[in-house]
Amino acid sequence: MRKFIQNKLKEQKGLTLIELLAVIVILAIVAAIAIPAIGNVIENSRYGAIKSDATNIMAAADVYYADGNEGASVTATILKSKGYLDDAGSFAEATVTKSATAPSTISGNSVVGNVKLTLTGATRNDVKLISKDNIPIRTDVIKITP
Repeated sequence: MRKFIQNKLKEQKGLTLIELLAVIVILAIVAAIAIPAIGNVIENSRYGAIKSDATNIMAAADVYYADGNEGASVTATILKSKGYLDDAGSFAEATVTKSATAPSTISGNSVVGNVKLTLTGATRNDVKLISKDNIPIRTDVIKITP
């Protein structure tokens, strides 16, 4: 019996056409599922980068004002030049405005990949709501051009 099985295994030289087609079909199905999923991950990371950049600039402005600096507003350029911010990221020309009675706001333009975002007086809560699937409630404050 053992010799019979060994002889049969020696006779098989490679894959049959049907086995090869089955492998190709399985690979095609996996690719059809994986490619759109990867695209969504990349798109979501772009929105995450914009949110992180805006949040970092606002946090740097908080430290700037906590150190006793005056003024109603401060730009990302000033924050960077004075060492409060390492990199403004996608918001090169952002401005943070401080108010004694209301939360701080950020205004500026950001472009990451094919996503363009314009903030006009957005608070931290507005920035937190930015996402690919979430249409901004305050369209006067946040404009997204995908």
